[in-house]
Amino acid sequence: MDENEGRALHWWQTWWGAGAIALFCALPLLWPTIPPLVDLPGHMAAYKVELDLAHSPDLQRYYTLHWAVVGNLGLNLLVIPLSRLFGLEPAVKLIVLCIPPITAAGFLWVGREAHGRIPPTALFAVPLAYCFPFIFGFVNFALSMALAFVAFGLWLRLGTSGRWRLRAALFPLISILIWFSHIFGWATLGIMAFAAELVREIDGGRRPIRAALRAGLQMPALLPPILLMLIWRTGDVAGKTSGWFSAAKIVDLMSPLRDRWEWLDLASILVLYGLIASAIMTKKLLFSRTLGVSAIFLMIAYLLLPQTIFGSSYADMRLLPYAVAVAMLAVRPSAATQLRLGPALGLLGLLFIGTRIAAATISFRIYDRSFQQELPALDHVPRGARLVSFVGTPCRGVWTMRRLDHLPAFAVIRREAISNDQWSVAGAQIDRVNYPQGGDVIKDPSQIVRIANCPGHRWRTLPDSIAHIPPGVFDYLWLIQPPAYDPALVRNMVPVWTNGRSTLFRIGDRSLAPGRAGPVMRTTAP
Repeated sequence: MDENEGRALHWWQTWWGAGAIALFCALPLLWPTIPPLVDLPGHMAAYKVELDLAHSPDLQRYYTLHWAVVGNLGLNLLVIPLSRLFGLEPAVKLIVLCIPPITAAGFLWVGREAHGRIPPTALFAVPLAYCFPFIFGFVNFALSMALAFVAFGLWLRLGTSGRWRLRAALFPLISILIWFSHIFGWATLGIMAFAAELVREIDGGRRPIRAALRAGLQMPALLPPILLMLIWRTGDVAGKTSGWFSAAKIVDLMSPLRDRWEWLDLASILVLYGLIASAIMTKKLLFSRTLGVSAIFLMIAYLLLPQTIFGSSYADMRLLPYAVAVAMLAVRPSAATQLRLGPALGLLGLLFIGTRIAAATISFRIYDRSFQQELPALDHVPRGARLVSFVGTPCRGVWTMRRLDHLPAFAVIRREAISNDQWSVAGAQIDRVNYPQGGDVIKDPSQIVRIANCPGHRWRTLPDSIAHIPPGVFDYLWLIQPPAYDPALVRNMVPVWTNGRSTLFRIGDRSLAPGRAGPVMRTTAP
């Protein structure tokens, strides 16, 4: 029974209040024309290929499409109807804008079902809707996780009300839909659902082994995607699995809220860890066993996952913020401290949400401005052009990411040109780069050039990258905020646009003597 039963609800514990908080989480994405997420432009180029390849001779020169059963198709499927209504870029913005509010709503619903009402501590989990994996642009993954938490809320509700048959009837379809969005969402839902059923059986007086067996009997409703996985992984697949038990897991513990300002992001995650630690060490805060066990299982999964699965990077890092969210949702004030501590925690939780959402709004606005300063270069790129791009990128140890790594993908989206930032891992996505003339500067991460001497030398220097451009294969070179370079590197290239930091060159014009500068059209203030 809810220990708070009979007490009046605070506004943020009502359905309309929780809905208002969830909608508030859309604020950072309202202003930017393009959600400024690191990998998102690369995904948008893939959507462009799937939408227009059949009737675009230019795209057919560079790309192929291979529809298949893949556990990574969330936005790929949603953009098909929505782009017909709004166009590709607005459709993508609309879908991405919905992900944080859906995630926040899922968090609050799960908290309500676990505790009987939304505990004030659950408010602190809401900003994890803008966690680092979302910032990185893992949009299919983030969508699947948002849907997984909403589905978990429904799972708990139907279980609490004893509507087992309805749950068994609904969740085969729900699990398939989440799997198609991204396999991680389905797996996370399965872990949380099993943990919830295990706790329910133990609370019913059964011993752990018997409880685990009985909890397993509830899982067939979530198993249909296993058949889809067999189809997926026995087809045309590629990609390595590596990075087991990496020391990077320790660093990742501080990154769930990583965005722009390191001091703020670190302070914010320490607030969450402090509240979780208080629930462990004191009697003022307690844990829901249902969500506490779910959080433990998710943390074990995080520790066991490798960094790369089937060629998809940051597999373990993606899960961590959601494990932290579940741990945070598990916390509630004890009965003895509810009246005194609850209102204060509620107010602090709302202030925490407001601070993080305000910071994200400002941050996204700044990143959006950087996008808008670079994209006018594409007005000078002919449709179907052979474009190679190099983006100056800080070492990954730098907290603030420029989010320009995949900006060259807009050459595909807006000019149907070739872009060398595209992924091409069989089985991971349905579009493929098909331009072998480009050699080893045609696929991600060939577009990235380091602006410092990065440890491990993961990326090439700009001179090395330009030296690897095959002769006669590309017509244009786009340097996006590159490191300082010797002008001799671009001799016999004609600059046709610059904003003072980035430059678009036409390659191979022999009308100029080596080292001389051609005319430059400045369209954007530096």
